[in-house]
Amino acid sequence: MKSRKDSTDFQALAENLVEFGRKNGADEIEVSVYEGSEFSVDIRLGQVENLVEAGSCGLSLRIIKDQKTAFAASSDLTEKTLHKLVKNAIERAELSTPDEFAGLPELKKMDSNVDSLKLYDPNILSLESNKKIDLALETERIALKNEAITNSHGSSFETREVQTILSNSNGFSQGYKETFFSLGIGLQGGDTNEKVEDYWGSSTRFFNELDSPEETAKHAVGRTLRQLNPKKIKTQNIPVIFEPRMTSWLLGFLFSCISGKSVYQKTSFLSDKLGKIIGDENISVVDDGLLPGKLGTSPFDSEGVPTQKTRVIDKGVLKNFLCDTYAARKLKLKTTGNAEGNSVGPNNFYLESGRSTPEEITASLDKGLILIRTIGHGLNPVTGDISRGAFGLWIENGKIVHPVSEITISGNLGVVLNSIEMIGNDLEFRSAVAGPTIKIAEMTIAGE
Repeated sequence: MKSRKDSTDFQALAENLVEFGRKNGADEIEVSVYEGSEFSVDIRLGQVENLVEAGSCGLSLRIIKDQKTAFAASSDLTEKTLHKLVKNAIERAELSTPDEFAGLPELKKMDSNVDSLKLYDPNILSLESNKKIDLALETERIALKNEAITNSHGSSFETREVQTILSNSNGFSQGYKETFFSLGIGLQGGDTNEKVEDYWGSSTRFFNELDSPEETAKHAVGRTLRQLNPKKIKTQNIPVIFEPRMTSWLLGFLFSCISGKSVYQKTSFLSDKLGKIIGDENISVVDDGLLPGKLGTSPFDSEGVPTQKTRVIDKGVLKNFLCDTYAARKLKLKTTGNAEGNSVGPNNFYLESGRSTPEEITASLDKGLILIRTIGHGLNPVTGDISRGAFGLWIENGKIVHPVSEITISGNLGVVLNSIEMIGNDLEFRSAVAGPTIKIAEMTIAGE
Protein backbone atom coordinates (compact mmCIF):
# COMPACT_ATOMS: atom_id res chain seq x y z
CA MET A 1 0.00 0.00 0.00
CA LYS A 2 1.50 3.33 -1.03
CA SER A 3 1.36 6.50 1.03
CA ARG A 4 -2.17 7.87 0.84
CA LYS A 5 -2.59 11.58 0.29
CA ASP A 6 -6.37 11.57 0.21
CA SER A 7 -7.88 12.15 3.66
CA THR A 8 -10.86 9.92 2.80
CA ASP A 9 -8.45 7.02 2.18
CA PHE A 10 -6.77 7.62 5.54
CA GLN A 11 -10.11 7.84 7.31
CA ALA A 12 -11.34 4.63 5.71
CA LEU A 13 -8.08 2.93 6.73
CA ALA A 14 -8.49 4.01 10.35
CA GLU A 15 -12.18 3.11 10.52
CA ASN A 16 -11.60 -0.32 8.99
CA LEU A 17 -8.83 -1.03 11.49
CA VAL A 18 -11.09 -0.03 14.37
CA GLU A 19 -13.70 -2.47 13.13
CA PHE A 20 -11.06 -5.21 12.73
CA GLY A 21 -9.84 -4.64 16.30
CA ARG A 22 -13.31 -4.92 17.78
CA LYS A 23 -13.99 -8.15 15.85
CA ASN A 24 -10.76 -9.63 17.15
CA GLY A 25 -11.40 -9.07 20.84
CA ALA A 26 -10.55 -5.46 21.71
CA ASP A 27 -13.04 -3.86 24.07
CA GLU A 28 -11.92 -0.43 22.86
CA ILE A 29 -9.54 0.66 20.12
CA GLU A 30 -8.17 4.00 18.97
CA VAL A 31 -6.34 4.48 15.66
CA SER A 32 -4.38 7.57 14.65
CA VAL A 33 -3.00 7.97 11.12
CA TYR A 34 -0.71 10.78 10.05
CA GLU A 35 0.98 11.86 6.85
CA GLY A 36 3.38 14.75 6.58
CA SER A 37 6.04 16.47 4.56
CA GLU A 38 8.86 18.56 5.96
CA PHE A 39 11.56 20.86 4.69
CA SER A 40 14.38 22.31 6.74
CA VAL A 41 17.60 24.08 5.85
CA ASP A 42 20.42 25.25 8.12
CA ILE A 43 22.77 27.95 6.84
CA ARG A 44 26.03 29.02 8.43
CA LEU A 45 28.38 31.65 7.02
CA GLY A 46 26.68 31.53 3.66
CA GLN A 47 26.87 27.77 3.23
CA VAL A 48 24.18 25.09 3.46
CA GLU A 49 25.13 22.91 6.44
CA ASN A 50 22.03 20.74 6.59
CA LEU A 51 19.13 20.19 4.20
CA VAL A 52 16.16 17.89 4.74
CA GLU A 53 13.22 17.41 2.42
CA ALA A 54 11.16 14.35 3.25
CA GLY A 55 7.73 12.85 3.54
CA SER A 56 6.48 10.36 6.08
CA CYS A 57 3.37 8.51 7.11
CA GLY A 58 2.54 6.26 10.02
CA LEU A 59 -0.11 4.82 12.25
CA SER A 60 -0.40 4.37 16.00
CA LEU A 61 -3.04 2.56 17.97
CA ARG A 62 -4.24 1.96 21.49
CA ILE A 63 -5.95 -1.29 22.46
CA ILE A 64 -7.94 -1.71 25.68
CA LYS A 65 -9.16 -5.12 26.83
CA ASP A 66 -10.49 -5.85 30.32
CA GLN A 67 -9.14 -2.45 31.42
CA LYS A 68 -5.66 -3.47 30.24
CA THR A 69 -3.90 -1.28 27.69
CA ALA A 70 -1.35 -1.82 24.94
CA PHE A 71 0.12 0.56 22.35
CA ALA A 72 1.59 -0.10 18.92
CA ALA A 73 2.81 1.85 15.89
CA SER A 74 3.89 1.21 12.31
CA SER A 75 5.09 3.10 9.26
CA ASP A 76 4.08 0.15 7.08
CA LEU A 77 0.41 0.68 6.22
CA THR A 78 -0.21 -2.55 4.35
CA GLU A 79 -3.29 -4.46 5.46
CA LYS A 80 -1.35 -7.60 6.40
CA THR A 81 1.06 -5.67 8.64
CA LEU A 82 -1.67 -3.64 10.35
CA HIS A 83 -3.87 -6.67 11.05
CA LYS A 84 -0.90 -8.43 12.63
CA LEU A 85 -0.12 -5.26 14.62
CA VAL A 86 -3.64 -5.19 16.07
CA LYS A 87 -3.67 -8.89 16.97
CA ASN A 88 -0.29 -8.64 18.68
CA ALA A 89 -1.42 -5.58 20.63
CA ILE A 90 -4.52 -7.42 21.85
CA GLU A 91 -2.34 -10.28 23.05
CA ARG A 92 0.05 -7.91 24.81
CA ALA A 93 -2.85 -6.07 26.45
CA GLU A 94 -3.98 -9.33 28.04
CA LEU A 95 -0.56 -9.64 29.72
CA SER A 96 -0.61 -6.18 31.30
CA THR A 97 -2.10 -5.02 34.61
CA PRO A 98 -5.74 -3.84 34.79
CA ASP A 99 -6.28 -0.15 35.45
CA GLU A 100 -9.75 1.02 36.42
CA PHE A 101 -9.09 4.45 34.93
CA ALA A 102 -8.06 3.17 31.49
CA GLY A 103 -10.40 3.71 28.56
CA LEU A 104 -11.42 5.98 25.72
CA PRO A 105 -13.28 9.23 26.32
CA GLU A 106 -17.00 9.45 25.77
CA LEU A 107 -18.00 10.74 22.36
CA LYS A 108 -18.51 14.50 22.44
CA LYS A 109 -19.90 16.73 19.72
CA MET A 110 -17.43 19.17 18.16
CA ASP A 111 -18.82 22.70 18.05
CA SER A 112 -15.91 24.13 16.06
CA ASN A 113 -15.55 24.12 12.30
CA VAL A 114 -12.07 23.05 11.21
CA ASP A 115 -11.89 25.68 8.47
CA SER A 116 -12.71 28.45 10.94
CA LEU A 117 -9.65 27.52 13.01
CA LYS A 118 -7.33 28.55 10.15
CA LEU A 119 -4.80 25.74 10.50
CA TYR A 120 -3.75 25.31 6.87
CA ASP A 121 -1.98 27.63 4.44
CA PRO A 122 -2.24 26.42 0.83
CA ASN A 123 0.71 28.67 -0.07
CA ILE A 124 2.95 25.91 1.24
CA LEU A 125 2.30 24.00 -2.00
CA SER A 126 3.78 26.75 -4.20
CA LEU A 127 6.74 27.69 -2.00
CA GLU A 128 9.76 26.29 -3.84
CA SER A 129 12.87 24.87 -2.18
CA ASN A 130 15.15 27.56 -3.63
CA LYS A 131 12.95 30.26 -2.13
CA LYS A 132 13.16 28.62 1.30
CA ILE A 133 16.94 28.38 1.12
CA ASP A 134 17.18 32.02 -0.03
CA LEU A 135 15.16 33.19 3.00
CA ALA A 136 17.65 31.61 5.38
CA LEU A 137 20.63 32.90 3.38
CA GLU A 138 19.22 36.42 3.25
CA THR A 139 18.54 36.49 6.99
CA GLU A 140 22.13 35.64 7.82
CA ARG A 141 23.54 37.97 5.15
CA ILE A 142 21.64 40.94 6.59
CA ALA A 143 22.66 40.14 10.16
CA LEU A 144 26.35 39.81 9.33
CA LYS A 145 26.40 43.26 7.69
CA ASN A 146 26.60 44.67 11.22
CA GLU A 147 30.30 44.89 12.02
CA ALA A 148 29.73 44.30 15.73
CA ILE A 149 28.43 40.81 14.95
CA THR A 150 31.50 38.57 14.93
CA ASN A 151 30.03 35.15 14.21
CA SER A 152 26.89 33.29 13.24
CA HIS A 153 25.50 30.21 14.94
CA GLY A 154 23.42 29.76 11.80
CA SER A 155 20.08 30.67 10.29
CA SER A 156 17.33 28.19 9.52
CA PHE A 157 14.07 27.94 7.65
CA GLU A 158 11.52 25.16 8.11
CA THR A 159 8.11 24.18 6.77
CA ARG A 160 5.82 21.30 7.74
CA GLU A 161 2.55 20.08 6.31
CA VAL A 162 0.72 17.47 8.40
CA GLN A 163 -2.52 15.57 8.00
CA THR A 164 -4.00 13.78 11.03
CA ILE A 165 -6.87 11.30 11.17
CA LEU A 166 -8.25 9.84 14.41
CA SER A 167 -10.88 7.11 14.72
CA ASN A 168 -12.01 5.10 17.72
CA SER A 169 -14.55 2.48 18.73
CA ASN A 170 -16.72 5.03 20.57
CA GLY A 171 -17.80 6.49 17.24
CA PHE A 172 -15.26 9.27 16.75
CA SER A 173 -13.74 9.67 13.28
CA GLN A 174 -12.35 13.04 12.20
CA GLY A 175 -9.29 14.61 10.62
CA TYR A 176 -7.60 17.89 9.77
CA LYS A 177 -4.59 19.36 7.95
CA GLU A 178 -2.18 21.94 9.32
CA THR A 179 0.92 23.86 8.27
CA PHE A 180 3.91 25.38 10.07
CA PHE A 181 6.58 27.86 8.99
CA SER A 182 9.62 29.07 10.94
CA LEU A 183 12.61 31.35 10.35
CA GLY A 184 15.35 32.09 12.85
CA ILE A 185 18.99 32.96 13.43
CA GLY A 186 21.53 32.80 16.27
CA LEU A 187 24.37 35.34 16.48
CA GLN A 188 27.52 36.11 18.42
CA GLY A 189 29.08 39.47 19.13
CA GLY A 190 32.05 40.90 21.02
CA ASP A 191 35.76 40.14 21.11
CA THR A 192 37.52 36.97 22.24
CA ASN A 193 37.29 37.71 25.96
CA GLU A 194 33.74 39.04 26.08
CA LYS A 195 31.60 37.19 23.61
CA VAL A 196 27.83 37.44 23.86
CA GLU A 197 25.13 35.59 21.95
CA ASP A 198 21.41 35.49 21.38
CA TYR A 199 18.74 34.31 18.97
CA TRP A 200 15.56 35.47 17.28
CA GLY A 201 12.98 33.51 15.34
CA SER A 202 9.34 33.36 14.47
CA SER A 203 6.96 30.46 13.93
CA THR A 204 3.52 30.72 12.33
CA ARG A 205 0.91 28.67 10.54
CA PHE A 206 0.73 31.11 7.60
CA PHE A 207 3.70 32.09 5.48
CA ASN A 208 2.67 35.73 5.10
CA GLU A 209 2.60 36.14 8.91
CA LEU A 210 6.23 35.09 9.32
CA ASP A 211 8.80 37.74 10.25
CA SER A 212 10.75 38.85 7.18
CA PRO A 213 14.51 38.24 6.91
CA GLU A 214 15.01 41.94 7.68
CA GLU A 215 12.86 41.81 10.83
CA THR A 216 14.42 38.55 12.00
CA ALA A 217 17.97 39.81 11.51
CA LYS A 218 17.21 43.16 13.16
CA HIS A 219 15.78 41.51 16.29
CA ALA A 220 18.62 38.99 16.53
CA VAL A 221 21.30 41.69 16.13
CA GLY A 222 19.65 43.98 18.66
CA ARG A 223 19.18 41.24 21.25
CA THR A 224 22.82 40.20 20.86
CA LEU A 225 24.51 43.58 20.91
CA ARG A 226 22.59 44.91 23.90
CA GLN A 227 24.54 42.40 26.01
CA LEU A 228 27.99 43.75 25.12
CA ASN A 229 30.24 44.97 27.94
CA PRO A 230 28.24 43.49 30.84
CA LYS A 231 28.90 44.37 34.46
CA LYS A 232 28.62 42.30 37.60
CA ILE A 233 26.24 43.19 40.41
CA LYS A 234 26.11 42.32 44.09
CA THR A 235 23.70 39.75 45.49
CA GLN A 236 20.43 41.48 46.36
CA ASN A 237 16.64 41.29 46.35
CA ILE A 238 15.23 43.55 43.64
CA PRO A 239 12.23 43.97 41.31
CA VAL A 240 12.54 41.94 38.12
CA ILE A 241 10.90 42.51 34.74
CA PHE A 242 10.31 39.46 32.58
CA GLU A 243 10.40 40.04 28.83
CA PRO A 244 7.66 38.14 26.91
CA ARG A 245 10.00 35.26 26.08
CA MET A 246 10.84 34.92 29.78
CA THR A 247 7.18 35.14 30.76
CA SER A 248 6.54 32.25 28.37
CA TRP A 249 9.33 30.32 30.08
CA LEU A 250 7.72 30.98 33.48
CA LEU A 251 4.31 29.89 32.15
CA GLY A 252 5.85 26.68 30.86
CA PHE A 253 6.89 25.94 34.43
CA LEU A 254 3.40 26.82 35.64
CA PHE A 255 1.89 24.42 33.11
CA SER A 256 3.99 21.56 34.48
CA CYS A 257 2.52 22.32 37.90
CA ILE A 258 -1.16 22.41 36.85
CA SER A 259 -0.98 19.43 34.50
CA GLY A 260 -3.39 16.76 35.69
CA LYS A 261 -0.63 14.15 35.43
CA SER A 262 1.61 16.08 37.83
CA VAL A 263 -1.33 16.62 40.16
CA TYR A 264 -2.39 12.98 40.49
CA GLN A 265 1.25 11.91 40.81
CA LYS A 266 1.63 14.44 43.65
CA THR A 267 4.64 16.02 41.97
CA SER A 268 3.23 19.57 42.01
CA PHE A 269 3.12 22.07 44.84
CA LEU A 270 -0.32 23.12 43.53
CA SER A 271 -1.89 19.65 43.88
CA ASP A 272 -4.17 20.68 46.76
CA LYS A 273 -4.80 24.29 45.66
CA LEU A 274 -7.83 23.87 43.35
CA GLY A 275 -10.37 26.61 44.12
CA LYS A 276 -7.86 28.54 46.21
CA ILE A 277 -6.08 31.85 45.66
CA ILE A 278 -2.59 31.19 44.28
CA GLY A 279 -1.76 34.57 42.71
CA ASP A 280 -2.44 38.27 42.58
CA GLU A 281 -5.97 39.23 41.54
CA ASN A 282 -4.65 40.82 38.32
CA ILE A 283 -3.55 37.38 37.03
CA SER A 284 -5.71 35.33 34.68
CA VAL A 285 -4.24 32.36 32.80
CA VAL A 286 -6.14 30.61 30.00
CA ASP A 287 -5.72 27.49 27.90
CA ASP A 288 -7.57 27.83 24.60
CA GLY A 289 -7.36 25.37 21.73
CA LEU A 290 -9.81 27.29 19.57
CA LEU A 291 -7.94 30.53 18.79
CA PRO A 292 -7.90 30.79 14.98
CA GLY A 293 -4.48 30.44 13.38
CA LYS A 294 -2.45 30.03 16.57
CA LEU A 295 0.27 27.42 17.00
CA GLY A 296 -1.52 25.54 19.79
CA THR A 297 -4.88 25.39 18.04
CA SER A 298 -6.55 22.15 16.94
CA PRO A 299 -10.15 20.93 16.64
CA PHE A 300 -9.57 17.99 18.98
CA ASP A 301 -6.82 16.55 21.16
CA SER A 302 -4.98 13.27 20.65
CA GLU A 303 -7.93 11.32 22.12
CA GLY A 304 -10.58 12.96 19.96
CA VAL A 305 -11.90 15.21 22.73
CA PRO A 306 -12.90 18.62 21.31
CA THR A 307 -10.54 21.36 22.43
CA GLN A 308 -12.00 24.22 24.44
CA LYS A 309 -11.27 27.41 26.30
CA THR A 310 -10.41 26.69 29.92
CA ARG A 311 -9.79 29.35 32.55
CA VAL A 312 -6.93 27.95 34.59
CA ILE A 313 -6.37 30.92 36.89
CA ASP A 314 -9.13 33.52 37.14
CA LYS A 315 -8.21 36.71 39.00
CA GLY A 316 -5.69 34.81 41.09
CA VAL A 317 -7.89 31.79 41.85
CA LEU A 318 -6.86 28.34 40.56
CA LYS A 319 -10.01 27.25 38.74
CA ASN A 320 -8.93 24.18 36.75
CA PHE A 321 -6.24 21.60 36.27
CA LEU A 322 -5.63 20.65 32.64
CA CYS A 323 -6.40 17.00 31.99
CA ASP A 324 -6.59 14.21 29.48
CA THR A 325 -9.21 11.51 30.07
CA TYR A 326 -6.98 9.38 32.31
CA ALA A 327 -5.92 12.25 34.57
CA ALA A 328 -9.50 13.49 34.78
CA ARG A 329 -10.73 10.09 35.94
CA LYS A 330 -7.94 9.81 38.51
CA LEU A 331 -8.82 13.25 39.88
CA LYS A 332 -12.60 12.87 39.52
CA LEU A 333 -12.67 15.82 37.14
CA LYS A 334 -13.59 16.30 33.48
CA THR A 335 -11.13 16.17 30.62
CA THR A 336 -10.22 19.61 29.28
CA GLY A 337 -9.16 18.43 25.82
CA ASN A 338 -5.45 18.52 26.63
CA ALA A 339 -4.38 14.99 25.71
CA GLU A 340 -1.03 14.98 23.94
CA GLY A 341 0.15 11.50 23.05
CA ASN A 342 -0.02 9.52 26.27
CA SER A 343 0.29 12.59 28.47
CA VAL A 344 -1.07 16.11 28.98
CA GLY A 345 0.02 19.09 26.87
CA PRO A 346 -0.89 22.76 26.40
CA ASN A 347 -3.09 24.11 23.63
CA ASN A 348 -2.65 27.91 23.58
CA PHE A 349 -1.62 28.47 27.20
CA TYR A 350 -1.22 32.16 28.03
CA LEU A 351 -1.34 34.94 30.58
CA GLU A 352 -3.98 37.50 29.64
CA SER A 353 -2.68 40.95 28.68
CA GLY A 354 -2.61 43.92 30.99
CA ARG A 355 -2.77 47.63 30.19
CA SER A 356 0.83 48.79 30.64
CA THR A 357 3.27 49.26 27.80
CA PRO A 358 6.71 47.67 28.19
CA GLU A 359 8.15 51.18 28.34
CA GLU A 360 5.86 52.11 31.23
CA ILE A 361 6.87 48.97 33.10
CA THR A 362 10.57 49.77 32.66
CA ALA A 363 10.03 53.39 33.70
CA SER A 364 8.39 52.23 36.94
CA LEU A 365 11.69 50.84 38.28
CA ASP A 366 14.00 52.96 40.40
CA LYS A 367 16.40 50.02 40.46
CA GLY A 368 16.02 46.52 39.14
CA LEU A 369 16.64 44.00 36.39
CA ILE A 370 15.09 43.08 33.04
CA LEU A 371 15.45 39.32 32.67
CA ILE A 372 16.30 38.48 29.06
CA ARG A 373 17.69 34.93 29.13
CA THR A 374 18.23 31.97 31.45
CA ILE A 375 20.43 28.89 31.25
CA GLY A 376 20.63 25.56 33.01
CA HIS A 377 18.05 23.65 34.99
CA GLY A 378 16.72 24.48 38.42
CA LEU A 379 12.91 24.28 38.24
CA ASN A 380 11.29 22.10 40.92
CA PRO A 381 7.51 21.57 40.45
CA VAL A 382 7.27 19.70 43.78
CA THR A 383 8.20 22.85 45.70
CA GLY A 384 7.80 25.56 43.06
CA ASP A 385 11.40 26.65 43.57
CA ILE A 386 13.26 28.46 40.77
CA SER A 387 17.04 28.80 40.46
CA ARG A 388 18.75 29.37 37.12
CA GLY A 389 21.71 31.13 35.60
CA ALA A 390 20.58 34.37 34.00
CA PHE A 391 21.42 37.39 31.85
CA GLY A 392 19.74 40.74 32.10
CA LEU A 393 19.71 44.51 31.73
CA TRP A 394 20.26 46.72 34.76
CA ILE A 395 17.72 49.51 35.36
CA GLU A 396 18.23 52.73 37.29
CA ASN A 397 15.74 55.59 37.45
CA GLY A 398 13.55 53.89 34.86
CA LYS A 399 16.28 53.53 32.23
CA ILE A 400 18.57 50.73 31.03
CA VAL A 401 22.13 51.57 32.08
CA HIS A 402 24.14 48.39 31.32
CA PRO A 403 23.85 44.65 30.70
CA VAL A 404 24.39 42.13 33.50
CA SER A 405 25.92 38.66 33.38
CA GLU A 406 27.20 35.94 35.74
CA ILE A 407 24.12 36.01 37.94
CA THR A 408 21.62 33.47 39.24
CA ILE A 409 17.95 34.29 39.60
CA SER A 410 16.02 32.48 42.31
CA GLY A 411 12.60 32.50 43.89
CA ASN A 412 9.44 30.43 44.16
CA LEU A 413 6.65 30.22 41.61
CA GLY A 414 4.00 30.54 44.31
CA VAL A 415 5.59 33.75 45.58
CA VAL A 416 6.12 35.06 42.03
CA LEU A 417 2.43 34.57 41.16
CA ASN A 418 1.51 36.66 44.18
CA SER A 419 4.10 39.33 43.36
CA ILE A 420 3.20 40.32 39.79
CA GLU A 421 2.67 44.07 40.07
CA MET A 422 2.30 45.04 36.39
CA ILE A 423 1.28 43.16 33.24
CA GLY A 424 2.13 44.38 29.75
CA ASN A 425 -0.14 44.89 26.77
CA ASP A 426 2.34 43.15 24.43
CA LEU A 427 1.00 39.58 24.36
CA GLU A 428 2.00 37.82 21.14
CA PHE A 429 1.44 34.14 20.35
CA ARG A 430 4.93 33.28 19.14
CA SER A 431 4.57 29.79 20.61
CA ALA A 432 1.83 27.64 22.13
CA VAL A 433 2.82 29.01 25.56
CA ALA A 434 2.82 32.81 25.58
CA GLY A 435 2.76 35.80 27.87
CA PRO A 436 3.35 39.58 27.88
CA THR A 437 5.96 41.58 29.78
CA ILE A 438 5.46 41.33 33.55
CA LYS A 439 6.97 43.04 36.60
CA ILE A 440 7.73 40.96 39.71
CA ALA A 441 7.91 42.92 42.98
CA GLU A 442 11.03 41.12 44.20
CA MET A 443 13.31 38.19 43.43
CA THR A 444 16.77 37.22 44.63
CA ILE A 445 19.63 37.93 42.25
CA ALA A 446 22.87 36.22 43.25
CA GLY A 447 25.94 37.99 41.91
CA GLU A 448 29.23 38.95 43.54
